[in-house]
Amino acid sequence: MGGYQVPSTSLIFQELGISALLGLLVGLQREHTTLGMPGMRTFPLITVFGTVAALLGLEFGGWVVAAGLLGIVAVLAFPAFVRIRQEEPDPGTTTAVAVLVMYGVGALLVLLPERMGVAVAIGGGVAVLLQFKPELHRFSEKLGDEDLRAIMQFVLITCVILPVLPNKAYGPLDVFNPRHTWWMVVLIVGMSLGGYILYKFLGRDVGILLGGILGGAISSTATTVSYARQARGESADYRVPAIVIMIASTIVFIRVLVEIAVVAPDFLVSAAPPVLILMLLTMAPSLWVWYRVRREPSRMPEQENPTQLRSAVFFAAMYAVVLLALAAAKEYLGNQALYSIAALSGLTDMDAITLSVAGMAKTDAWIAREGWRLIVVAALANLVFKAMLVGFLGNRRLLGQIVLLYCVPLVGGLVLVFFCRW
Repeated sequence: MGGYQVPSTSLIFQELGISALLGLLVGLQREHTTLGMPGMRTFPLITVFGTVAALLGLEFGGWVVAAGLLGIVAVLAFPAFVRIRQEEPDPGTTTAVAVLVMYGVGALLVLLPERMGVAVAIGGGVAVLLQFKPELHRFSEKLGDEDLRAIMQFVLITCVILPVLPNKAYGPLDVFNPRHTWWMVVLIVGMSLGGYILYKFLGRDVGILLGGILGGAISSTATTVSYARQARGESADYRVPAIVIMIASTIVFIRVLVEIAVVAPDFLVSAAPPVLILMLLTMAPSLWVWYRVRREPSRMPEQENPTQLRSAVFFAAMYAVVLLALAAAKEYLGNQALYSIAALSGLTDMDAITLSVAGMAKTDAWIAREGWRLIVVAALANLVFKAMLVGFLGNRRLLGQIVLLYCVPLVGGLVLVFFCRW
């Protein structure tokens, strides 16, 4: 193999996946801003071809990569020549690049027969990419400038900032790790961005149920504020805002479970049952009220871009403070003091306390066993805070409805904390 060791199959798939993803990302940006140039299908093909050429170079040497580069230059130069001579707007760049990729696939089948699955996956991926041309173009056309900016800001957070952060502990108690902290930012911003993109594609007239689900996916606190303001007047309808706020509050527990599963899967064994119980206790009154008003019209308030760098830095700071506070309380005050920290941090945000507890559960036996109580306490504090927001921003009827609905999960959560043993 020319003195080089062929990468493992899993590593090859990882390299190909990253190549295709990066190509798709750049292609999305180019297709959204420049007409008649390589876009969402061509750029992934180009990057995958570069990876295939490098794999072939392990057998034949670096000249294969150079030859592949010349082939790409020729393919991209030909459309310009055609446009000059014939003013043809679509010279078929994607097809030409696909030819180069499939040539490389054929070579891979012979040179790496033990990695035949890799070649098959590339060939199938090329076919799918070529087939879904209309869908990919419609996806690009539906994205507005603000949506594309949100995606690119997430790329900045994930692909630019994260890799350069040091991966070592700093500060008192050695709990602040810049890269680990920013990984938490990536996780939270990524989930919120997913909800935001769905909201943009589904539109504001999504109905009550989807409005609550999307609001909870983006930010349940922001959703509470927006709908409480909608019901500010004494004569304003309070039933639809109440049910949307309740559904958004239910989605919070799904976010909690996802965060625990990503950060500390083993902790999920003890944390999932109480969190699921609390979620069901919040969901039950939500569905009951939703059934009564399900045909009422509902229009979501305009949602803000969740990938702002300022918001990401703020969350990173909040996560670091909560993590330090939990570590200091456990070190100097004992386990019981953790409940106060959980309640305070859970007032405005559930993500920081959930991720902090999940991270500590990997190394602390008591947290691994009893940490779910901290999350439940934080969740109860979060419900109380949202009720306070409704009281300040909404009307009395909305507040009465929310307090009545929140009583079910609040009472159930207190029973879990004080009386349940797992």
